[in-house]
Amino acid sequence: MQNNVLFVFGHGVEELELIAPADLLRRAGLAVSFASMEETRLVSTRGGFVVQCDQSFSEVDATDVDLLVLPGGPGVMALRERQDLLGFLRAYGQSGKPLAAICAAPLLLQDAGLLGGKQFTCHDSCWMELAAAQKNERVVIDGTLITSQGAGTALDFGLVLVERMCGVEVRAQIARAIMA
Repeated sequence: MQNNVLFVFGHGVEELELIAPADLLRRAGLAVSFASMEETRLVSTRGGFVVQCDQSFSEVDATDVDLLVLPGGPGVMALRERQDLLGFLRAYGQSGKPLAAICAAPLLLQDAGLLGGKQFTCHDSCWMELAAAQKNERVVIDGTLITSQGAGTALDFGLVLVERMCGVEVRAQIARAIMA
């Protein structure tokens, strides 16, 4: 396994949901890259930071991705209209590889038809639309699907992703190193 992790996002991404898990996955020794859903590789976050992505979404080769992560934030609403992304998610969802989404990003999974019969969680702002969400769980794992509630759960989410990709021992080492 190559252990390539890809984060896909656009303008308005919640920076904590992007940077915290990406940092933990890199600490675990995984190759982490960012793909922009925008016409530029420079993506503005919800809080006004600018993140330089490694590639545009159109350059992504799904066969090179071992873990796909969708951070949330208000930018998710614009991504819901992107049929190219939804088609990619449908295809990736059939791969049997881990797929992770946090905050509002499970809405994208819903739009791609990937939440049927699955246990998941999301941000409380999505509960009306995603009524089946596990409302009291910070992180929910259902097979290859990993979801989390939001910025406040980003470290928990990232540590679960590290465990999925690298095992319990690596997760424990990183948690100890960051005092989690």
